[in-house]
Amino acid sequence: MQTLSTKPSLSDSGGPLLAGVATAVAGTGAVLAFADADSVLRGPFTLFFLLVAPGAAIGAGLRGLEPFGRVVASVAGAIAVNLLVAQAMIATHSWSVSGGIAAVTVVSSLVLLLSLVRRVRGRTERRRT
Repeated sequence: MQTLSTKPSLSDSGGPLLAGVATAVAGTGAVLAFADADSVLRGPFTLFFLLVAPGAAIGAGLRGLEPFGRVVASVAGAIAVNLLVAQAMIATHSWSVSGGIAAVTVVSSLVLLLSLVRRVRGRTERRRT
Protein backbone atom coordinates (compact mmCIF):
# COMPACT_ATOMS: atom_id res chain seq x y z
CA MET A 1 0.00 0.00 0.00
CA GLN A 2 1.30 3.43 -0.89
CA THR A 3 0.77 6.48 1.29
CA LEU A 4 0.01 9.67 -0.57
CA SER A 5 1.00 12.94 0.99
CA THR A 6 -0.72 16.25 0.37
CA LYS A 7 2.13 18.27 1.86
CA PRO A 8 4.99 19.08 -0.47
CA SER A 9 8.38 18.32 1.02
CA LEU A 10 11.02 21.00 1.44
CA SER A 11 13.18 19.47 -1.27
CA ASP A 12 10.28 19.59 -3.75
CA SER A 13 9.69 23.28 -3.15
CA GLY A 14 13.24 24.36 -3.99
CA GLY A 15 14.48 24.58 -0.38
CA PRO A 16 18.13 23.73 -1.13
CA LEU A 17 18.18 26.15 -4.06
CA LEU A 18 16.72 28.91 -1.89
CA ALA A 19 19.28 28.21 0.83
CA GLY A 20 22.09 28.38 -1.71
CA VAL A 21 20.87 31.68 -3.11
CA ALA A 22 20.52 33.13 0.40
CA THR A 23 24.07 32.03 1.23
CA ALA A 24 25.40 33.60 -1.96
CA VAL A 25 23.59 36.90 -1.31
CA ALA A 26 24.78 37.01 2.31
CA GLY A 27 28.34 36.20 1.34
CA THR A 28 28.28 38.85 -1.37
CA GLY A 29 27.04 41.39 1.17
CA ALA A 30 29.90 40.60 3.54
CA VAL A 31 32.48 40.80 0.74
CA LEU A 32 31.07 44.10 -0.55
CA ALA A 33 31.19 45.58 2.95
CA PHE A 34 34.75 44.37 3.62
CA ALA A 35 35.92 45.62 0.22
CA ASP A 36 34.22 49.00 0.78
CA ALA A 37 32.83 48.78 -2.74
CA ASP A 38 30.68 51.54 -4.18
CA SER A 39 27.70 49.46 -5.23
CA VAL A 40 23.98 49.95 -4.99
CA LEU A 41 23.65 46.40 -3.66
CA ARG A 42 26.12 46.86 -0.81
CA GLY A 43 23.59 48.13 1.74
CA PRO A 44 20.78 45.62 1.19
CA PHE A 45 23.11 42.63 0.83
CA THR A 46 25.06 43.60 3.95
CA LEU A 47 21.85 44.04 5.93
CA PHE A 48 20.74 40.63 4.67
CA PHE A 49 24.03 39.16 5.88
CA LEU A 50 23.67 40.79 9.29
CA LEU A 51 20.25 39.19 9.73
CA VAL A 52 20.89 35.80 8.13
CA ALA A 53 24.29 34.86 9.59
CA PRO A 54 23.35 34.98 13.28
CA GLY A 55 19.80 33.86 12.54
CA ALA A 56 20.96 30.71 10.76
CA ALA A 57 23.47 29.95 13.51
CA ILE A 58 20.84 30.32 16.23
CA GLY A 59 18.28 28.38 14.18
CA ALA A 60 20.71 25.47 13.88
CA GLY A 61 20.74 25.17 17.65
CA LEU A 62 16.94 25.22 17.96
CA ARG A 63 16.14 21.97 16.20
CA GLY A 64 13.45 20.95 18.67
CA LEU A 65 11.11 23.88 18.01
CA GLU A 66 8.28 24.08 15.54
CA PRO A 67 9.26 25.84 12.29
CA PHE A 68 7.40 29.09 13.00
CA GLY A 69 8.76 29.34 16.53
CA ARG A 70 12.24 28.56 15.26
CA VAL A 71 12.05 31.39 12.70
CA VAL A 72 10.75 33.88 15.27
CA ALA A 73 13.43 32.94 17.81
CA SER A 74 16.15 33.06 15.14
CA VAL A 75 15.18 36.52 13.93
CA ALA A 76 14.93 37.84 17.49
CA GLY A 77 18.31 36.30 18.31
CA ALA A 78 19.89 37.78 15.19
CA ILE A 79 18.65 41.25 16.12
CA ALA A 80 19.92 40.77 19.68
CA VAL A 81 23.38 39.68 18.46
CA ASN A 82 23.62 42.69 16.16
CA LEU A 83 22.57 45.08 18.92
CA LEU A 84 24.98 43.58 21.44
CA VAL A 85 27.90 43.74 19.00
CA ALA A 86 27.09 47.35 18.13
CA GLN A 87 26.70 48.31 21.79
CA ALA A 88 30.00 46.65 22.76
CA MET A 89 31.87 48.33 19.90
CA ILE A 90 30.41 51.75 20.68
CA ALA A 91 31.19 51.35 24.39
CA THR A 92 34.82 50.54 23.60
CA HIS A 93 35.08 53.38 21.04
CA SER A 94 36.04 50.92 18.30
CA TRP A 95 33.07 51.17 15.96
CA SER A 96 33.64 50.50 12.28
CA VAL A 97 31.52 48.85 9.61
CA SER A 98 34.06 46.19 8.72
CA GLY A 99 34.80 45.55 12.40
CA GLY A 100 31.09 45.12 13.14
CA ILE A 101 30.65 42.66 10.30
CA ALA A 102 33.73 40.75 11.42
CA ALA A 103 32.46 40.62 15.00
CA VAL A 104 29.00 39.39 13.92
CA THR A 105 30.70 36.77 11.74
CA VAL A 106 32.83 35.55 14.65
CA VAL A 107 29.89 35.42 17.07
CA SER A 108 27.73 33.61 14.52
CA SER A 109 30.49 31.12 13.77
CA LEU A 110 30.98 30.39 17.45
CA VAL A 111 27.26 29.84 18.01
CA LEU A 112 27.09 27.52 15.00
CA LEU A 113 30.20 25.65 16.14
CA LEU A 114 28.74 25.17 19.63
CA SER A 115 25.49 23.79 18.26
CA LEU A 116 27.38 21.39 15.97
CA VAL A 117 29.62 20.20 18.81
CA ARG A 118 26.58 19.67 21.03
CA ARG A 119 24.84 17.68 18.30
CA VAL A 120 27.89 15.45 17.70
CA ARG A 121 28.44 14.96 21.43
CA GLY A 122 24.79 13.95 21.85
CA ARG A 123 25.15 11.32 19.12
CA THR A 124 28.25 9.79 20.67
CA GLU A 125 26.64 9.63 24.12
CA ARG A 126 23.57 7.88 22.64
CA ARG A 127 25.80 5.31 20.95
CA ARG A 128 27.57 4.48 24.22
CA THR A 129 24.35 3.69 26.07
